[in-house]
Amino acid sequence: MNDHWIADRTRSIEMSGIRKVFELARSLKDPVNLSIGLPHFDVPESVKQAAHAAIDRGANAYTVTQGDAALVARLKAEVDRRYAHPDRGVFVTSGTSGGIVLAMLATVNPGDEVILFDPYFVMYPHVVTMIGGVPVIIDTYPDFRIDVNRVQAAITPRTKAILVNSPGNPTGALHSRESLRALAELAKQRNVLLLSDEVYHAFSYDGSFCSPAEFNEQTLVFDGFSKTYGMTGWRLGFVHGPRRLLEEMIKLQQFTYVCAPSIVQHGGTAALDFDVTDIIADYRRKRDRLHDGLKDRFEIVRPGGAFYMFPKAPWGTASEFVAEAIRNNLLMIPGNTFSRQDTHFRLSYAAEDRTIDRGIEILNRIARRSEV
Repeated sequence: MNDHWIADRTRSIEMSGIRKVFELARSLKDPVNLSIGLPHFDVPESVKQAAHAAIDRGANAYTVTQGDAALVARLKAEVDRRYAHPDRGVFVTSGTSGGIVLAMLATVNPGDEVILFDPYFVMYPHVVTMIGGVPVIIDTYPDFRIDVNRVQAAITPRTKAILVNSPGNPTGALHSRESLRALAELAKQRNVLLLSDEVYHAFSYDGSFCSPAEFNEQTLVFDGFSKTYGMTGWRLGFVHGPRRLLEEMIKLQQFTYVCAPSIVQHGGTAALDFDVTDIIADYRRKRDRLHDGLKDRFEIVRPGGAFYMFPKAPWGTASEFVAEAIRNNLLMIPGNTFSRQDTHFRLSYAAEDRTIDRGIEILNRIARRSEV
C-alpha cells in the first residue's frame, strides 16, 4: 500500500489504550478484568422482545434521519418535563459518540478551540483534532473538580465550545450543582457553546444528577441507552438542544450515519419503561465494595457516579504499575489513555463481586512493593 493514501489527520491518532487491553485480554487465561467500560448486566428482556417484534413485523427499513416518531416523542416529553425550554429539540443518534462527532462537525471550524477537562473520555481530544479544532486542556487533578476561574482564564476569541462530562469517565466524578451552574453561566456570558455528555446520568450515587442545561438554555446535551440499559453494542443515543443547531446536525447525520438502526430504536422505546433502580443500587454497592477494599493503600477520590474509579499508582508511573498488574493477571487501563499525566489508572467495577474481590487482593498485594 502507498503510505501517502493515509490522511494527515489519522497519523497522530494511535489505537485506544482501552482497545489494546481488550486485545490483551484474549491472550490471558481467566484474567481479572476491571478494564471493561460497559455494564456487566444483559439487555432487559422487554427490550430484546421489542426489537425481535420489530424484525418479525418487517420494521427493518430506515427510519427518518431524526429518529422513529414514537421514540422521539417519548424522549421529547421527558426533556420538556425536565427543562421546559421552548427552543429545545430532540433527535436520535447512532450512539452518544455519534452525536458528539456530529456536534463537532456542525460547530467547530479549523483553528477553533474546544475546552476539555483532564482526565477526559478518550475520544474527546481526538475528535476535536480530526475536525481541525484545537483541544485546550484544563487540569482537574487531584480532586477532579472544575475550577471555573481556570476555565474563564482559558477562554480566548477562538474558543468555540466547552465539553463537560458528568458523571465522568474515567474518574466517576459527579460535578456539583454549584460548579455546573457557574460553568453554564460563564459559557452564556462569554457566548461559548456548552456541550454536556450525560450518558452516565442514571449512575449518580451521592446526590441527585444535575445538568448544566438547567442553567443555560443553549446547552447541547448528549445522552444514550448504552450504559443505563446495557445496550452498548446497539449504538443508540440522542441529543437535545437548540433547534437551529440540531437542524444542522440532522443534516450531517443524513449524509453520514443516515439514522440509528431502526430495530434498535424500537428496543429503545421499550427501554424507557424499564426501571433501573435496583441496578443503580447494586452499582452503588459495588462502588463502595471496591473503594473500601483499596482505600487503605491507595490514594482515591471516591467517585460519585458512573462505574469507574481512578486511583493514583502507589509507586512508579501508572503505566509501570498497570504493567505489573497485568503480569499478575489483572486487566485495567493506564491513566495516560485519558490524560496528559501518567499517575493514575482506571478501574471499572462493572463486574461480578468475585471479580472485584480478586482485583482488590491483587492490587493490594502489588501495592505493598512501595512499603518494603
